Amino acid sequence: MKILGIIPARYASTRFPGKPLIDIMGKTMLQRVYEQTSKSKKLSSVVIATDDERIASHAQSFGAKVVMTKAEHPSGTDRCFEAYKNFGEEFDYIINIQGDEPFIDPSQIDLLANICDGNTELATLMIKCNSHAVLFDKGEVKITLNTNNEALYFSRMVIPFIKGVDEKEWHKHFNYFRHVGMYAYRKDVLEKVTKLQPSSLEKAESLEQLRWLENGFKIKCAETLHDSHCIDTPEDVEKVIKLMGIKA
Repeated sequence: MKILGIIPARYASTRFPGKPLIDIMGKTMLQRVYEQTSKSKKLSSVVIATDDERIASHAQSFGAKVVMTKAEHPSGTDRCFEAYKNFGEEFDYIINIQGDEPFIDPSQIDLLANICDGNTELATLMIKCNSHAVLFDKGEVKITLNTNNEALYFSRMVIPFIKGVDEKEWHKHFNYFRHVGMYAYRKDVLEKVTKLQPSSLEKAESLEQLRWLENGFKIKCAETLHDSHCIDTPEDVEKVIKLMGIKA
């Protein structure tokens, strides 16, 4: 399979303007994401998608391929589709790699790529919830699965409810998984989902992937053992470095 890895990188951010260009132990976040992504054994090519000339210039300075996209997109999926079309090559799958995870493990990308077999329409990663705190954190999106490891539903709430068991013990009685936000799209499906109108479930939970499920698309899920941490605010930088055990 020929797979394109796309790293979206926007300069504008309500909470953290210029986030891709922040310095993390001597390298920008964008460069770290690109270098980690480039270690993947399954990607045919890697490109940075941006709407900002400052980011494009910086990316080119460390040898990255860059495609320019429009500033306004309703979702990251729409930006990926434009970037794919602007790249000018044909691929079987496109993987959307988070641009705010500077220490992403390349094996996670390969894990996702391994289930892109031509039949898979959409794919993503998940990791087991091993604590009450994580399970009931509404900032963590949980996944309910069928027997084929395809998503039945994504929610900020805990599903399923376990009758007759204290909530603090639920994670010990059921295999709950939380979402790790990296997506793979089969090329034809990527185009189709960008044409869908926002759905009622998507609006309720503020989760784009529910639009796909409501419209009958299947999302295959693979379990990763590697935790990943994104940087949303300046304060997150030191926290993520400590969580990942990174040393200068």
